[in-house]
Amino acid sequence: MMSVVFLGLALLALPAAAGPLRLVALGDSLTQGYGLPPDQGFVPQLEGWLRAEGREVTVLNAGVSGDTTAGGRARVGWALADGADAMIVALGGNDLLRGILPEVSRANLDAILAEAAAQDVPVLLVGMEAPGNYGPEYRRAFDAIYPDLAQAHDVPLAGSFLAPLLEGTGDPAGLGAYLQPDGLHPNAAGVARIVEGLGPEVLRFLDGIEGKE
Repeated sequence: MMSVVFLGLALLALPAAAGPLRLVALGDSLTQGYGLPPDQGFVPQLEGWLRAEGREVTVLNAGVSGDTTAGGRARVGWALADGADAMIVALGGNDLLRGILPEVSRANLDAILAEAAAQDVPVLLVGMEAPGNYGPEYRRAFDAIYPDLAQAHDVPLAGSFLAPLLEGTGDPAGLGAYLQPDGLHPNAAGVARIVEGLGPEVLRFLDGIEGKE
């Protein structure tokens, strides 16, 4: 009887088994999985990719279709409210579509990173690049937002979210195989290509978090 009691006390003293790491993906329609079946969007494909790499990670979808950096700033607290071990921030595409001033987008992303830091949540910032038709001055100002903020907040920076779609395609017309009929959002094959490009960046990010524990 005494040995059973000691065994019970010993089990109680053991730390609780850690669950999967909770990785929040804060973004817009690209993160949300616009136009795709629930299991084919960015979040489920990234989670599947990470688990295939041996990582116990649950990726939480905090993507809202049409969201700008202002929308992300307004709801970042809510996105982190249920507990997060880390966060990916992938916003800015809709700012470009609306021609929002780069300094406004910068201030919003800066506030998002500051809120994450205040809650002690590590962030991987995902870049976004302005197209050439916005003019060189706008493009320079917008493209500088991401490396500048990554340095200021000491967070890792991943390349442009859509860059993997452009790599190795040669003829831009070849992009059609990776896009939905609207010509803006990736299809399931396009998302898989994005995940293959971004996944290694996420792994390095997770390695950095674990190295600090």
